[in-house]
Amino acid sequence: MGCWPKRIPHWEHWSCPDAETYLTGINYYLHPRLCRQKMAELYPQLELPIPDRDDPIPKPRLGFSDQSSYTDELGRRYVRWGASMTSHWDWGKQFKTPEDVFAFSPLEKGDFSNMPVNEARDYRDEHRLYNEYRANYPVDWGDNAPDGSTTSVSFYNTMFMWPLLTFGWSLFLRTCLDDRFVRIMDEFAEINRRVFRVFARLPVNFVICHDDIVTPRGPILSPAWMRRHIFPRYKEFWGIVKAAGKEVLFMSDGCMDAYVDDVMACGARGVISEPYTNYRAIAHKYRDCFLAGEGDCRILLRNNPAEVEAMVYRMVETARMSGGYVFCIGNHIPWNTPPPAIKHYLELCRKLGQR
Repeated sequence: MGCWPKRIPHWEHWSCPDAETYLTGINYYLHPRLCRQKMAELYPQLELPIPDRDDPIPKPRLGFSDQSSYTDELGRRYVRWGASMTSHWDWGKQFKTPEDVFAFSPLEKGDFSNMPVNEARDYRDEHRLYNEYRANYPVDWGDNAPDGSTTSVSFYNTMFMWPLLTFGWSLFLRTCLDDRFVRIMDEFAEINRRVFRVFARLPVNFVICHDDIVTPRGPILSPAWMRRHIFPRYKEFWGIVKAAGKEVLFMSDGCMDAYVDDVMACGARGVISEPYTNYRAIAHKYRDCFLAGEGDCRILLRNNPAEVEAMVYRMVETARMSGGYVFCIGNHIPWNTPPPAIKHYLELCRKLGQR
């Protein structure tokens, strides 16, 4: 909220089981609950979830030998991810041609629970959708989260991800400039109106809105296309939840420099992105906005203590510009990050991250 907390908090994309074993002395795979309990004791700032059970976790088949990826008999490729592995990228596999795309009606479909679009739900009944989300929060909270709580709800397909995940990259980019695509975006927008009306009623203080609208090199589609199909919807949707007292945090991979002004103008409190983004420029322009993601996992992967220390010093300097700054390795802490580098990073943040 830009209130300059004395200790700079963390929001880490954590996916390194070996580091947990190293930091705690408890084997993550043999005792996942005990390991996480010790992590909560040593590094409470990470707020890692603690499993209910301590049953052993099978080690993933990848990453414990020279093999870090494999291709199955159908030609689908998988890579290591955390304590498991990724699924194969098969978004849009049921669409074969542009005409398949133009014949599709998101509203007629309505029920996306059987489609791999990340937000795989039935969106036809807004009341039922509300009950589905409301079940995730304590009954005795009523309509409001406790004051000062970071309780949130998140949505992966804020707008841009809907066509990307529904049709896949190739068909999305082949069809999105056609006038017939306007109806499709209008129908996805109507689905999201229902979602954000539901969010406005939930007992949360924050709505985390995800859309990967850029790559590390910048925009995917032109500003003109974005300002026609995406940003007006952000402003509308976020206005719905902001009117109900919620704050919006925007999340995107890549370099957000080209679109930060648009996102902030739509009503976001700030952004969480990757280290390709110029965080100091944002902090300089927007007073005490929320900022996270400046840390770079490529530095941790090199495991050079001096380089890690220089990175943390840079992050602390940026934090002196914004009361909403949060420590975050924006491009993730993946499974193959050297545990000593992670420990050095966390200890430096603990030592230096005080205002």
